[in-house]
Amino acid sequence: MPGVLQRPAVVSRISDLIGYTPLLELATTETGNRLLLKLEMFNPTGTAKIRMARAMIDAAEAAGELRSGGRIIESTSGNTGLGLSVIAAERGYTFTAVVDHHAAADKLRTMKVLGAELVYVDDDSPGEELHTAAREELAEDMARDQDNTIFTEQHNNPANGVGYFPVAHELAEALDGRIDILIGAVGTGGGLCGTGRELSKLITGFTTIGVEPKGSIAFGGPAHDYHQSGTGTPEGAEIGALVDFDLIDEGVKVGDIEAFATCRAVARTGLLIGGSAGGVVHEALTRLPLLPPGATMVALINDGGEKYMDTVFNDNWMAERNLLDPTLEREVEERLTKLRRNR
Repeated sequence: MPGVLQRPAVVSRISDLIGYTPLLELATTETGNRLLLKLEMFNPTGTAKIRMARAMIDAAEAAGELRSGGRIIESTSGNTGLGLSVIAAERGYTFTAVVDHHAAADKLRTMKVLGAELVYVDDDSPGEELHTAAREELAEDMARDQDNTIFTEQHNNPANGVGYFPVAHELAEALDGRIDILIGAVGTGGGLCGTGRELSKLITGFTTIGVEPKGSIAFGGPAHDYHQSGTGTPEGAEIGALVDFDLIDEGVKVGDIEAFATCRAVARTGLLIGGSAGGVVHEALTRLPLLPPGATMVALINDGGEKYMDTVFNDNWMAERNLLDPTLEREVEERLTKLRRNR
């Protein structure tokens, strides 16, 4: 049988390629502190969320809620929908994604190419506002009283967190149990809290730090619009049941400008990361030199930057929204250059 970090040489399903994602040492201090990135963009669809998409469908099948020829409905800003699109195609289900125009256009196009039906909640007033509460309400209504149809309800589905348990095992094995800080974005809470919950059964003594956009409300207000997609809890939406504050030792906020400047600076090292991952890396780089000597920090990088060419990596889009800050980009780039020199 293959170990945690190995997959069979030949697989027969796309979902067999989920997991086993690599760790990249992005930065090291003179005192031996290391920042390691868990690169979840190496999953099919380029995102961590296919892990929980598979787990939610597995759970629905096991409970008899979803049978052959059934229909899956989910409210999504893109990455969960991409994962559900693949699992639905693989298992012969119909998938309907309830979306809004806040999502990255490439994610929406890709879901459609994979066979998903897209239902927009904001076609009457297309813009860039988040419509999380409206999406979830519509998705729930569409699934109500429909035979062989499920609303996976990612924000409150326990299987979401279970889908990330393998991440903990991959980390513990790869690092021989030596992890001092686990840091990641908080959206549904499944990724960070699911990983943290299982990791606490494997190793002890690590600290968990959650990162959300400024404007999100999981760690308090004030609430306002933000452009980091697929993360946070916007005003009017309920904090998901998977956001377990007992598992998060510290919650912090990172603004769009800082998150996106970090994405753009990291890109100059040859690595493309998504917007919310930029927020995580920005916070991690700030903290790394302040940690006790020899500390290992692991950052969960939920997706790559290829889906954000029209937004985060587009100068015109950034400038139109007053998000472009070349000075901050240079500062992050200089910090990265210094820290990478120590490797």
